[in-house]
Amino acid sequence: MDIDKMVSDILSSYEEYGGANLMGRNIFPNRENVISVLHDLQSLIFPGYRTAEFLDKQTLRYVTGERVHRIIHTLTHEIQKSFLYVKCDDSNPIKFRDVQMSHCFSLAEKTAASLICDVPELRRMIRLDAQAAFEGDPAAKSTEEVIVSYPGLEAISVYRIAHNLHVKGVPVIPRIMSEHAHGKTGIDIHPGATIGESFFIDHGTGVVIGETCVIGNRVKIYQGVTLGALSVKKELQDKKRHPTIEDDVTIYADATILGGKTVIGKGSTVGGNTWITHSIEPGTLFTQTCREQGATAK
Repeated sequence: MDIDKMVSDILSSYEEYGGANLMGRNIFPNRENVISVLHDLQSLIFPGYRTAEFLDKQTLRYVTGERVHRIIHTLTHEIQKSFLYVKCDDSNPIKFRDVQMSHCFSLAEKTAASLICDVPELRRMIRLDAQAAFEGDPAAKSTEEVIVSYPGLEAISVYRIAHNLHVKGVPVIPRIMSEHAHGKTGIDIHPGATIGESFFIDHGTGVVIGETCVIGNRVKIYQGVTLGALSVKKELQDKKRHPTIEDDVTIYADATILGGKTVIGKGSTVGGNTWITHSIEPGTLFTQTCREQGATAK
């Protein structure tokens, strides 16, 4: 058994096929660091619910301050990596990094600090999501139960953090966060989607919400719902490909709604196992029976 040869062959594959995240090159953000930051951010949103720590009014300020410093420090370096990776000139990466390193660090630090400044607003939005789950699910006994146990709120809270960074122009990191939540909950929300207040995903497994989807306020969706695109051609990446869901819409399990021009009107209800590729008027009850008849019922 020639271990040295095995190691040499693996090292050669790094050179030939890439896929090694090494210092001194176009270094990519580190997944473990990003997820660690995400966990700290989630603990800022709802302190005392996610980690085994003793908190009272005397310790809360200290723990919060320590967490904020840790987030800013780690997130700044990961954001800097993402900026450098995306903006680096591959023809002369080292020279580019020498010129841009300090500028990217400053921008990354400001971006991380800006996210922390937005935490009170994120908390307000996510608290409304938790309240929507409590009010929308007869099985929920309290908002606290929703906070500690509902996968829908877990996915939505991660989405709101990731979306905040996405809007600030941070590459890569929002996707790491959203895909981490996807793996945990089975709910796939692209950080580029726009989602209003009091959003509730019930049960949640198999829900897909695409990048250019726009969702209004007080929307409720069930497991297996897909808000997707009619086409996945690469040249459409800068176009609106996913539907618009207006305020006060309920979408039941396994409904599929596709297309960037598709609008589900305010106050509508979409039944389970339906397939929609055209807009429906506000106040519509759309069911499998209606679809088979080629009409919608108001």
